[in-house]
Parts: sequence; structure tokens; C-alpha cells
Amino acid sequence: MVTVEDAIIARYTKDGRHFEILVDPAIAYDLKEGRTVSLGRMLAANIVFTDAKKGTKAGSHDIQAVFATTDVEKIAETIVKKGELQLTTEFRRKKTEERRKQIATFISKYAINPQTRMPHPPDRILNAMDIAKVNVDPFKPAEQQVEETIKALKSILPISMEEAELNIEVPAQFAGRAYGALKEFNIQKEQWLANGSLIVRIAIPAGLKESVYRKINALTGGNARIVEEVKR
Repeated sequence: MVTVEDAIIARYTKDGRHFEILVDPAIAYDLKEGRTVSLGRMLAANIVFTDAKKGTKAGSHDIQAVFATTDVEKIAETIVKKGELQLTTEFRRKKTEERRKQIATFISKYAINPQTRMPHPPDRILNAMDIAKVNVDPFKPAEQQVEETIKALKSILPISMEEAELNIEVPAQFAGRAYGALKEFNIQKEQWLANGSLIVRIAIPAGLKESVYRKINALTGGNARIVEEVKR
């Protein structure tokens, strides 16, 4: 368990009620990234606050109203996943740099120089990202930042990436949550059918195909229909 002195604050506000907890920054970051962590080790104190710096505890009525539980670990999981982490400047810098390298590696793997038909090395891409002043979000998956990064790099490097166009049909019972995930991508067309089913066409870097298939199948229990058309 992290000490209170080394912990950071995770914040979450819902229905006008504000909550804070003290957490280990590395473990909380991993949880927000979708990794499985020990919630007990993440918490510096088994207390839900309205103001952690002042030590003001949240009322049990407000906690129950928002989280429908008084289990501090379950509450902490919700706060970290849905709320905001107050990362230190150094920790944010470190994670941003890690994300930059992930983006550059992805682009190097899946994009090419159309003049030579050869990939750009990751270091060249990182240098171009610096020149183009690409803003990297340490909380957003690298794959979801590739498209905007490539747009920014086109003024610096000759670069192109194979795109995949996916036509996805989602049954009504899964449509709402699947649509929330699909909004992360470039939606070219969407149609809601009378029975509540959703048909969406998205354009993504071809290297993202497998991760999109996995995400949609996980959200729909494998009941979505995905038809692929690859374009250059």
C-alpha cells in the first residue's frame, strides 16, 4: 500500500456530488489504462473524501446515492476509471513520453514513405512529432492518436497509411455501448434501424483492425457482423 505522502488524488464528480481518494499513481494509471490491479494496494487510505487535502470525509448517504455501495475498493475503481487523476508533473511527463514512443512505433510499423515505399524509422517520426508540435494525451490509447498524428506529420514528412473501412452491424441489445466505443474512430456513416440495431461505417488505420474486431466482439459477445473493405 502506498503511503499518504506518496499518494495522489483521484477525483470524480456526479450529480453535483464530489468525491476524492488517495491512490498510488502508478497503480491508478494502470487501472485507468484497463489493466488488472490490486485495488487494496492502490489505496493509500480506505476513505472516500469530499476534500482529501482537508481530510473531509464524504457522507455515507451521498456515497450510497452515487455508487450504490459503500465498498471503498469498488468505489475507488469507479473514481479512477471515470474520474480524473492529479498526476505529478514528472509522472505525467514520463507517461506522455512513453505514449509518444508507442505512437511513433505504431506509425513506423504501419505507415510508409509513398516516395520510397519504405517505412519511416521511429526516431524520424519522433523528430517530426516534435517539429509538428503533436500534442500527446497520456490517458488516450496510442492507436487512437495515430490518425491525428499522421495528419500533423504530413506537413513534415511524406507519409501515408493503408486504411481499412469496416461496415459494422450491431444488434439492438448491444448498440448503445458499442456506439460509445465506435465514436472513438472516424465514423463515415451511421444508421439506426427501427428495431434498434445500429449500422456504422468507420475508417481506421489498417493496423488497428484486429484491436477493433476484439473490442466490438467483446462488447457484443461476438454478435456483431463486421464486413471489411481495404483501401489505399
